Amino acid sequence: MALQVHQFPCRTDNYGFLAHDPRQGVTACIDTPDEDPINAALEEKGWHLTHILNTHHHGDHTGANTSLKKRWGCTIVGAANDAERIPGIDVGMTDGDQYQFGSLTADVFEVPGHTTGHIAFYFSSEGIAFVGDTLFALGCGRLFEGTPEMMWNSLQKLMALPDETIVYCAHEYTQSNAKFALSVEPENAELVARSQKIDALRAVGKPTVPTTIGQERATNPFLRPMSENLQKTIGLSGADLVSVFAETRLRKDNF
Repeated sequence: MALQVHQFPCRTDNYGFLAHDPRQGVTACIDTPDEDPINAALEEKGWHLTHILNTHHHGDHTGANTSLKKRWGCTIVGAANDAERIPGIDVGMTDGDQYQFGSLTADVFEVPGHTTGHIAFYFSSEGIAFVGDTLFALGCGRLFEGTPEMMWNSLQKLMALPDETIVYCAHEYTQSNAKFALSVEPENAELVARSQKIDALRAVGKPTVPTTIGQERATNPFLRPMSENLQKTIGLSGADLVSVFAETRLRKDNF
């Protein structure tokens, strides 16, 4: 694998990610939740920050853009349709674009719903996706700016990636997400087993991120509106998938 990923905690429940291409010596930070942990991680690894790849505009994802750019002179890449809310942006990307990062190419997907200007970066040669707050381990982002239909369409783009795709999501929400997932799909044996493993990891302070597309397809209720067990539990047997997704998201908001 050519892309080296270093994951580290930021703020209260964010993760920071450094993505490094050793062949050309470039390093990207995926979002900028907090300046000090990012600089510490760069120092620890001995890497020079050349890029910031922003998934969306929220402050816990862009808050250190300006200070890091001032220190490192890095290039900031973000959603073209949200450029006015991405501090210091240099390169705007739209759905279907490709961004050349050193010797590697990132496919850019527009995945709105959490915000209207959310993008994800997928390195197909590496089988790695950075998805920001669109998809979480056993969850999805709250719909602050988008509609259920918009978010469901976005999630389907990510679901179409190969099952083995490694998914780096931006927050450690998995344990609470698992409790909700079990409340809406209690008969999912794979989910029950996964929840137990999550509890064991968190009991010793270990991360539950990254995950994989295959694991999410099998256990994440927001990718499973077609599940008969889920539909029955929420009283929408046979309903269209957007309606099932919308009700699932509403229940999570009030869980």
